[in-house]
Amino acid sequence: MAAKTSQAVGIDIGGTGIKGAIVDLATGKLSSDRIKVATPAGARPDDVLGAVRDVVATLGIEGDSSIPLGVAFPAIVKEGRTLSAANVSDEWIGFEAERFFEEGLGRGIHFANDADVAGVAEVRYGAARGQRGLTVLTTLGTGIGTALIHNGVLLPNTELGHLQRAKHGGDAESYAAYSAMERHHLSWERWTKRLQWYYSHLEFLFTPDLFVVGGGVSKHSQEFLPLLTLKTPIVPAVHRNNAGIIGAAALAGDEGP
Repeated sequence: MAAKTSQAVGIDIGGTGIKGAIVDLATGKLSSDRIKVATPAGARPDDVLGAVRDVVATLGIEGDSSIPLGVAFPAIVKEGRTLSAANVSDEWIGFEAERFFEEGLGRGIHFANDADVAGVAEVRYGAARGQRGLTVLTTLGTGIGTALIHNGVLLPNTELGHLQRAKHGGDAESYAAYSAMERHHLSWERWTKRLQWYYSHLEFLFTPDLFVVGGGVSKHSQEFLPLLTLKTPIVPAVHRNNAGIIGAAALAGDEGP
């Protein structure tokens, strides 16, 4: 769907930081400085809302409902409710989050899962632009976030970082996220063996046309992607830590102000 406005604001809420910027919807580039504040300790709803207000005020759009606003959040999001909580307070579980932010900000927003909006950013403006078929984006960080996009259409709220490892116990992200590499002091080669299991399993389940690897570690993609043996092309994300901002803004732009 074509954007209805030329600019939108994206806010990306994470467990350690809350980032925001104005985005040019024609190019997917930031058209303002990127503003970042620390996520308040405990990441409870009222405190997170206060931090988001600070970002909005710093961007100079406080009270301006003419520019669409999208918010990305680290949780399963269904009909505006957060059904899980990753690195934020458990108070968000089952919480009417979209309505809470709209009332707190005094304006409408578009609210979505953070990995989903990162996938949208890469499909529209990044590594998967023009890609047909099924694109699977994975973000490798504290956990593993995923987004599935088929011919440009997002299938929301996939949680493929929680695929279970039947033979060894635990889930995929506890075994293969970037945090597992740091926690167990793994070399790139040893960590890549874990990634090999994960991406091979995804490949078997979904037969995708492209894997896109995001998260901060994607800037070191030359250290591990060439070591993987897959039938599916696998490439690093383009937008990395700005993907949440860009994707949230893009989805908000679809709805208009």
